Amino acid sequence: MAQKGTATLNLGVGSESIELPVMSGTMGPDVVDIRKLHAKSGLFTYDPGFLSTASNSSEITFIDGDKGILLYRGYPIEQLARQCDFVEICYLLMHGELPKESEKASFDKDIKHHTMLHEQLVKFYSGFRRDAHPMAVMVGVVGALSAFYHEAMDISDASHRELSAMRLIAKLPTIAAMAYKYNIGQPYIYPRNNLSYAENFLHMMFSLPTEDYKADPKIVRALDRILILHADHEQNASTSTVRLAGSSGANPFACVSAGIACLWGPAHGGANEACLHMLEEIGDVSRINEYIKRAKSKDENYRLMGFGHRVYKNFDPRAKLMRETCHEVLNVLGLQNDRLFKLALELERIALEDDYFITRKLYPNVDFYSGIVQRAMGIPTIMFTAIFAMARTVGWVAQWNEMVSDPDYKIGRPRQLYTGTPMRDVPADFRK
Repeated sequence: MAQKGTATLNLGVGSESIELPVMSGTMGPDVVDIRKLHAKSGLFTYDPGFLSTASNSSEITFIDGDKGILLYRGYPIEQLARQCDFVEICYLLMHGELPKESEKASFDKDIKHHTMLHEQLVKFYSGFRRDAHPMAVMVGVVGALSAFYHEAMDISDASHRELSAMRLIAKLPTIAAMAYKYNIGQPYIYPRNNLSYAENFLHMMFSLPTEDYKADPKIVRALDRILILHADHEQNASTSTVRLAGSSGANPFACVSAGIACLWGPAHGGANEACLHMLEEIGDVSRINEYIKRAKSKDENYRLMGFGHRVYKNFDPRAKLMRETCHEVLNVLGLQNDRLFKLALELERIALEDDYFITRKLYPNVDFYSGIVQRAMGIPTIMFTAIFAMARTVGWVAQWNEMVSDPDYKIGRPRQLYTGTPMRDVPADFRK
């Protein structure tokens, strides 16, 4: 980050103007550095939703929403999704470079060393109702990890941060799969070190003590791609939550638990679940026009899930990849004529030809396709967001580690524009 010049802020007639530094990164818009604005002027900025505010500098992920670009450590997501597996992406996000063969082998071995859960932690599951949402269970269990690994939670120690990150990346598939098994009343299936990251998760989800389970390699690859596409996404709501929680010095397990809670929201990680519910609600191709009319109507508070994105004002690059995966998985499973898939394809076709969607740049996003893919793979709807959390954990810990290791980091403390009642006295007779 380098200073490019200055911006002049004019505070009005009779007031002095203020010079503020303009900073530039390696890509993307320049930013006005307002850290000393209050000290110089007594003013704060007002930016609900942080639409125009850079809360930090980062070297991890870059997005250009207008051009439909997503980069992990400078590499286009399209190249990474086609040429790498999820473990390589984890290494890349954490260390900044793709691993050599020996580095990947060592990293993969370290992850597999930490996939098991402490047996006392496994007992936590029995404290939840059987019908609890897996995300509710994951918030509790991930937060509870801090009660088991307090010997390595000195966040000022880089080796402790590395160990905590490895534990989180390794244990999230086990935690998620156990939440599912508990929900349906089946026995837990323990991880196996001879399986890949994605294959191991499918093993823990679908294996039974009574019979072997062998995942189709194309299905394993499809899940691996889902994990890659969701591994990080710059300063989104859940990542910002992890960073803000971590800015107080909170342990990484508590921070990631907070991120999972934020991700659960239907406007964030729950969007693919909401999208599939929408398709179920529409039900049949013959009813598509009815729902499109509702989405266009100013009199109805209704919108089609899976179209448009807060960041991308072009086609979501992840959506193109997930669309490919969607077709591949349904072909492998012989589900090309699946009712919801045919419904989704027709809805996609109409939206891409309709001026209402085109002019508003409401293109199908990654959530539109990922729910269909996971449903075809036999993953129940309530597990969609849990898998999202499993994928995003590496992004969260990479962002958290970057923040904690930054010598300039400080506790987050947003300001506000107070609109309540001005100062007043408590009436002496207020009880009458």
